[in-house]
Amino acid sequence: MKKVFAVLLMTVIVLTACAACSDPGTVTINVYNWGQYIGVGEEGTIDVIKEFEEKTGIRVNYTTYDSNESMYSKLEIGGSSYDVIFPSDYMVERLIENDMLEEINFDNIPNFQYVDDEFKNPAYDPTNAYSVPYTFGYVGIIYNTKYVTKPVDSWNALWDPDYSGKILMFDNPRDAFGIAQFLLGQDINTEDKSDYYACYQKLSEQKPLVQEYVMDQIFQQMENEEAWIAPYYAGDFLTMQETNENLAFAFPKEGYNYFVDAICIPKGCKNKEAAEAFINFICDPEISGKNCEAIGYSTPISAAKEYYEDTELASNPVAYPSKEVFERADMFTNLKDETLQYANELWLAVKSGTKVEEE
Repeated sequence: MKKVFAVLLMTVIVLTACAACSDPGTVTINVYNWGQYIGVGEEGTIDVIKEFEEKTGIRVNYTTYDSNESMYSKLEIGGSSYDVIFPSDYMVERLIENDMLEEINFDNIPNFQYVDDEFKNPAYDPTNAYSVPYTFGYVGIIYNTKYVTKPVDSWNALWDPDYSGKILMFDNPRDAFGIAQFLLGQDINTEDKSDYYACYQKLSEQKPLVQEYVMDQIFQQMENEEAWIAPYYAGDFLTMQETNENLAFAFPKEGYNYFVDAICIPKGCKNKEAAEAFINFICDPEISGKNCEAIGYSTPISAAKEYYEDTELASNPVAYPSKEVFERADMFTNLKDETLQYANELWLAVKSGTKVEEE
């Protein structure tokens, strides 16, 4: 999960995989994952890719993306180039609806038995035909206590003029509009255009205060104190706090997004059985536990917690919030194409500062 090491590891993996491709007897899978979202072996943590390759003889070509939407666009262009992807819940639903995923042969994934029942047959994949849960987590507010001295318990903190020029904001419409929807008391899965226009207005009010619209860059900018406050993922916060102890995390009182990131196989993949071997490896309780501890995210396999070296992580209130806090959580679902297009248009208008009229 450490950025510099992850980049170096990715370079080594790509070069090794390319060399392996020249050997016709070597199977190589193309794994497409979020940035900084797998154990890379730094500071004694697990190196998931290396251990998988050594155990199976299957080589891995590992590349990354920074949002569900950018991953989806890449799949539309050439989905068969990948064997394994890691979409979030609502994106799994969208991929299924558009016939962009292969059905998984669970005979090749015996470790699926270890996945907790509450994560099986989810609403986004009711028959569990296309996905296996990887991690789960939450979106909240990360802030630096050296500079943000007021209580942070509301999304309104991202609109506070006292932090002008030091506020980061998500650079994707679903997460950004979700924050505005929570703040405005809307349903985060609304299809009402008037709701999205109200969010456009709210986000436009914030724009003059925003330093930058970013995704993975939030890591460095918050760790280095180039910015003071930002929305981001709880799992990443736990890793960031190891670098900068002044960082804190808040679950906003208006509500926040709860998500499950899954592992799927894109339609037309070239090495399906090898991809299923990779998924099975990830579901091994020991691998899941050590991997989730390395990346800071929560595991959907309770047995995996036995392998945490940091025994306090299993009860960490950011990784595993209390029932009272979790009651404020809500999950995204897939939206109609028309709604997504309208939200995208409004989002571009927010970022460009363009004035648009309500439809």
